[in-house]
Amino acid sequence: MRGPVNGLILLAVLLAVMASFAYLQLDLGDAHSLGQMGSYAQRFLQPDFSAPHLQAIGRGMLETLAMSALGTLLAALAGLLLAIPAAGRLGWPLHAASRLLLNALRAIPELVWAVLMVLAAGLGPNAGTLALALHTTGVLGRLFAEALENTPPAPAAAIRLQGASAWLAFCYGTLPNLWPQLLAYTLYRWENNIRMASVLGFVGAGGLGQMLYVSLSLFQEARAATVIIAMLGLVLAVDAFSAWSRQRWLRR
Repeated sequence: MRGPVNGLILLAVLLAVMASFAYLQLDLGDAHSLGQMGSYAQRFLQPDFSAPHLQAIGRGMLETLAMSALGTLLAALAGLLLAIPAAGRLGWPLHAASRLLLNALRAIPELVWAVLMVLAAGLGPNAGTLALALHTTGVLGRLFAEALENTPPAPAAAIRLQGASAWLAFCYGTLPNLWPQLLAYTLYRWENNIRMASVLGFVGAGGLGQMLYVSLSLFQEARAATVIIAMLGLVLAVDAFSAWSRQRWLRR
């Protein structure tokens, strides 16, 4: 019985694929289209390594790196402040309000935040930094809150019994046990933000993404290829640094 059913499922999938080709009017065997695609791809195989262009890419890489690092740092600080009430440490009214705020920040994608920030703050890296910080605050705040909820309360309670304030109990009883997990979450989001910072330039938020958008708009494939290589190298470097940081700090 299973054989005929699997055959019918495979037939339905094939029919759906064929119907999709017919509906979209795709012709992958069109020699003219294939020739255009080939010539377009061939122009990317000759990157522009001229000194002025490399200097501009260097400035774009620093701008992208600064956007991602500053946006992640601001988000980590704001996320930790919002995570304390979101974890239920300050009563249910603040718990509900902070959860709602974190959900709202996280629900709006970075590109939408970038468009809004470009309209509010103008073109450039300021808009990209604010967009990354706002969205990442929602993500890190939720992760930090869940980590706080799962933290054992005994160390902080023991410090409170000695007469210390709730703030001191949090700093010396809860935060030391929580620090490695918070750092791991922050480094992971930085890896994501370095990629997203390269994309936000397409809406005018600065960095390598804006250089890539301008190059593609002017059909400068050689320059666009160099920008793509720089984006790839920057992402790989940040991934390697993040992995080294986790091995050096977290495992210690």
